[in-house]
Amino acid sequence: MNRRRVIPLTFFLCLLFIGNNAVAQAGHGKLLISFQHIANGKPLVLRDSSYTNAFNENYQVTRLKYYISNIHMDGRSEAVNKQVFLIDASATDTLSLELPEGTYQTLSFTLGVDSLLNCSGAQDGALDPLNGMFWTWNTGYIFFKLEGYSSSSTADLNRIEQHIGGYRGPYKAQRVITLRLDKPLSLAQNGVQQLDVQLNLDKYWLSVHPVKLAENPLVMIPGALASRAADNAVAMFSIKPAQ
Repeated sequence: MNRRRVIPLTFFLCLLFIGNNAVAQAGHGKLLISFQHIANGKPLVLRDSSYTNAFNENYQVTRLKYYISNIHMDGRSEAVNKQVFLIDASATDTLSLELPEGTYQTLSFTLGVDSLLNCSGAQDGALDPLNGMFWTWNTGYIFFKLEGYSSSSTADLNRIEQHIGGYRGPYKAQRVITLRLDKPLSLAQNGVQQLDVQLNLDKYWLSVHPVKLAENPLVMIPGALASRAADNAVAMFSIKPAQ
């Protein structure tokens, strides 16, 4: 009779040990990600500064906003954040993510919003239409919005509006961006680390395709132009080296 009781007790103790060990291995730390914006090698200043693109076209930026989603570290499924973040160059917000402790070498994210969310109509939070990033139920969200003025623009008032989006067919504008860190990032349990991601606007005008303000100052619907601009957007991002 006593022998029969030993087996369940031993089994229970094993389960307790495994459970406690799993909890110990499941420690998390916090990763802070900031997005910094530059053009012509200097910080982007909205409204007050003028910049020049690769085609010697002067421009001024009044608004720069874009969506970041599906953030990965090293492509690990347990280190994925499903939130959608709206980055606004007029703000200084920092993203805060909880990730499993460990060492990481790459940061990946999607520029844009996935098809399911685009098909779900107007939503709240970062996806609230009041943020000015929603077209219609048929075309979904604007993934990347750049607005301003340029003397090269042929549009009225010399305005420029680069509204990049589209989630259907050959002109999908979501782009997955993978950045390698200059050195491995070690995240300890309850530790805090920070990454600074830099967006270089110079690459938007010329990297994969030319985007000339004199020819296309207004890109405001999904299509070939928006898709080519989205290709360029991939080259804009890099990890700012640690100081």
